[in-house]
Amino acid sequence: MDVARKTSARSPSGRVRHDNVVLVLQGGGALGAYQAGAYEGLAEAGIAPNWIAGVSIGAINGALIAGNSPERRVDQLREFWNRVSSIAPVTPLALFSPFRPFLNSLSATAAMTFGVPSFFAPRLTPPFFAPDGTQGALSVYDTEPLKVTLEGLVDFDLINRCDTRLSLGAVNVKTGNSVYFDNQHDRIGPDHVRASGSLPPGFPPVEIDGDGYWDGGIVSNTPLWYVLDDSPKMNALIIQVDLFNAVGEFPRKFDQVLEREKDIQYSSKTRFNTKRVKELCELRAALGRLLAKLPPALANDPDAQLLSQAHGVGKITIAHLINRRLSHSAQTKDYEFSRATVNELWAAGLEDVRRAIANPDWTETEESWEGMRVYDLTK
Repeated sequence: MDVARKTSARSPSGRVRHDNVVLVLQGGGALGAYQAGAYEGLAEAGIAPNWIAGVSIGAINGALIAGNSPERRVDQLREFWNRVSSIAPVTPLALFSPFRPFLNSLSATAAMTFGVPSFFAPRLTPPFFAPDGTQGALSVYDTEPLKVTLEGLVDFDLINRCDTRLSLGAVNVKTGNSVYFDNQHDRIGPDHVRASGSLPPGFPPVEIDGDGYWDGGIVSNTPLWYVLDDSPKMNALIIQVDLFNAVGEFPRKFDQVLEREKDIQYSSKTRFNTKRVKELCELRAALGRLLAKLPPALANDPDAQLLSQAHGVGKITIAHLINRRLSHSAQTKDYEFSRATVNELWAAGLEDVRRAIANPDWTETEESWEGMRVYDLTK
């Protein structure tokens, strides 16, 4: 199903804006504050998505955006990130910078031990001692606090009016298949958002219509493929905000090994999906050219008719924003929720978008151009 169409704006140079703006949000726990800052930068520049696809923390940020009116979105994002960072709300003075890795390690340990306010809480009974088949036997933490938070910060009636399309990636626990809850054909509620972010074994599966669902990042940490598979012929600017950097230095100590492994693991599908989509766009274009060369006698051939449905490409620009900032938190960076780190990540996302806006070529395209192009906005 295609996203809602928007009117293209023509610039004096003959270039036009895309009909659709799609925001694709990767999973990454505490690193999601970078996405919130990036959204503030986009809103500041007047770039408003009409489709948001998210996985895990990207689903939470996506619900906060789609579930609020444009003038409230940044405030509600800020409220969420202030709540989850209240476990360590004090920002250390600059003179304590050499101690930040240690302080962040303490913050991550506190999150593991006591949970994260408004997000998740440890269970009183360890899962090994809980009765089989209960929620307590399936996870270390309880995510009911997140449900309460979402009900207070997100207008789900607004989401289900479909003014902004929202797609949330999860995994069916029994089948192992990737599933997307989409307000185009599902009525989205807090549990759909929780399901997208229920990473085992920390978080329990969330039951929806009799089936249990886990974090969509188990199968793919980015929803780009879902967007392009659903609407391959659209005219769209796709802004993909990645929280893990595929490229990094060779590790020198064990903590860096764990961080590097996490970066590679959660960014791998991003590179694969982008490459495969470019290949498919090229094949569709080639198929269209080939069909145009067929003699008229073959125009009504069943095979030609079938292939004619598959050819054709849209105008797709993929603009990557990648969190490439060095972290004081190393391998704990996805569950280190201190206020200082959250604010730094937010500021980094905002700054990266502001720099990208200074070179706006990626926001427009030539009217006659077709295919797919990729920009790395934070290279």
